[in-house]
Amino acid sequence: MNHILLSLRHPVRYIRARFDRWWQARLPFTDHLTLNQRNVYILPTGAGLMLALTLLVLLVASINYQLNLGYLLTFLLAGCTLVAIHVSHGTLRGLTLHLSPPEPVFAGALALVTVNLVNTRRRPRYAIGLAVLDSGHWIHTNVAAQASATVQLSWRPGLRGLHRLPSLSAQTFFPLGTFRVWALWRPAAQLLVYPQPETPAPPLPSGQSDAGQSQASARHHDGEPDGLRPYRRGDTLKNIVWKKAAKTGELVSRDSVALQHRTLWLERQHTGLSHPEQQLSRLCAWVLQADQLELNYGLRLGHQDIAPDHGPAQLQRCLRALALA
Repeated sequence: MNHILLSLRHPVRYIRARFDRWWQARLPFTDHLTLNQRNVYILPTGAGLMLALTLLVLLVASINYQLNLGYLLTFLLAGCTLVAIHVSHGTLRGLTLHLSPPEPVFAGALALVTVNLVNTRRRPRYAIGLAVLDSGHWIHTNVAAQASATVQLSWRPGLRGLHRLPSLSAQTFFPLGTFRVWALWRPAAQLLVYPQPETPAPPLPSGQSDAGQSQASARHHDGEPDGLRPYRRGDTLKNIVWKKAAKTGELVSRDSVALQHRTLWLERQHTGLSHPEQQLSRLCAWVLQADQLELNYGLRLGHQDIAPDHGPAQLQRCLRALALA
């Protein structure tokens, strides 16, 4: 229904959108692209069309008034324009683009796409712009002879999940700005987007110790919540709860031994929320909090159970499961 309304209200935009989809569908998915005659396109810019009109006027005036210097100027400018076409097209032709797989991000955060431009020729390439297609935000760079350059593009993905990277575009107006040379690129890499963690993070749900005791039975230790104890000489700085020290002036340390023996299961039903996305957001905040406290924690999502563990590998397993839930 939406595309029918668009075709009726804005036929030009509709036709262009259909053409863009058809054109992009013909491009293969690849993380390594070498630009050549088949995937590099060139068209005159507004300045180029004005230059062509100026040359036509000069030529007609030279013919009417038999101006030899007019002929000389006209054909000199036309020759420079023809050379500019070759130079512009050659600025992109032969360039190799390599894309590095992006790091996972949380929903709402900017994802960075790193592109490496490799120039194997003996002449430098100037004023090459890269951008996410239709973003309008171009990053320009020069690539020295037989060298490479790195460009980082930013992109804000949508909701959580596994997303294919958007199409990228490379262009140049070098040397005169009279012609636009560009290429389109569809990367094959995918971006994993974690749920956005709830802020501020709510307290962790009750867990169980390895001995089978409930969290409630061992809730306090020397007047402090489980996992915390008064500061002892020799405690490392990273174990001190600095936020509490700033508020109360009392030094409290994390009990790393107690935390390592605590097993915590994180489930949807523990969140107390009904909306699925809000549940995942709270679970994500709990996973980050449990990892920071070095707890043994597991994750249950109904269709998948991740056994209790701790460390960076466990954090990545749980975040990936939440992203793909």
